[in-house]
Amino acid sequence: MTTTVRFHELGGPEVLRLEDAETGDPGPGELLVRVEAIGLNRAEALFRAGTYIEPVRRFPARLGAEAAGTVEAAGPGVTGFRAGEPVSVVPAFSMNDYGVYADKAIVPAAAVVRRPEDLDAVAGAAVWMPYLTAYGALVETGGLRAGDTAVLTAASSSVGLAAIRVAVRAGARPVAVTRTPAKKDALLAAGAAEVIVTRGDDVAPRVLELTGGRGARLVFDAVAGPGVLDLARAVAPGGTLLEYGALSGEPTPYPGFALGMPALNMRTYTLHETTTDPERLRRAEAFVASGLRTGAFAAAVDRVFGLHEIVEAHRYLEAGAQVGKIVATTGR
Repeated sequence: MTTTVRFHELGGPEVLRLEDAETGDPGPGELLVRVEAIGLNRAEALFRAGTYIEPVRRFPARLGAEAAGTVEAAGPGVTGFRAGEPVSVVPAFSMNDYGVYADKAIVPAAAVVRRPEDLDAVAGAAVWMPYLTAYGALVETGGLRAGDTAVLTAASSSVGLAAIRVAVRAGARPVAVTRTPAKKDALLAAGAAEVIVTRGDDVAPRVLELTGGRGARLVFDAVAGPGVLDLARAVAPGGTLLEYGALSGEPTPYPGFALGMPALNMRTYTLHETTTDPERLRRAEAFVASGLRTGAFAAAVDRVFGLHEIVEAHRYLEAGAQVGKIVATTGR
């Protein structure tokens, strides 16, 4: 038996239950991982509430796509992993099929990366999703180059902080956007060249001022909604507005029509574009591992909960006051 977080109905954090469940044996292409730490992501809160891009198909439902632990067993056909090896699980599957909110979890071997020996489980559950997302969006999709300016909204999130460091490593100039001045110092310490506080500044005029009137080559936005109209005005001619989240919860207009069809590229981005493509994942893993080895990248952990505190952890996640990643540990 394994201790697993499940929910039997859609709703708020209170629907989450800690239950005993059978784990079973890993099947073809799968690994059984002894989970030590779990990275919490907003997608899980949306899935639990029934507002995610993918609906819950059955109850009881599981949660979680990011974790760290050790390999316990490999299914038929899986090679290259040994029992006891430290690994991390990256989001590369549907939570309707797998979930890592547990002290043991079966996951696809294709969603598992080797965890450096000097990276503990908490860091191993906090580092991959943010950096794979940031690298895949900024470098693979956005084509970020040295000398470019990148505007990053929700910059104090784990992805936002990773995007700052990815931009710096690429030789670009990261401009962080945040709602209040409370997080400004933390963003500057993380490597942001400039911080725009939306409570006091309009983004577009400030970005144009910072770029000599040209605008940013790339805007990486987690908020969406009506604010994309202002963000679009901050994009340089031929630049790209990348949408990877919808924190506003409001409908998102297409800015081209409102702005008279400027030379603007706008597209959405999801992490699965990187994690489910073996070649992209290989390049991303190498890029992130290199940054970890040199110290350019590090896990940004805001707070650690126990798995038995998962309801409180989800409440904290939804409050949105964190700077970095929220992690839950299993006590192993």
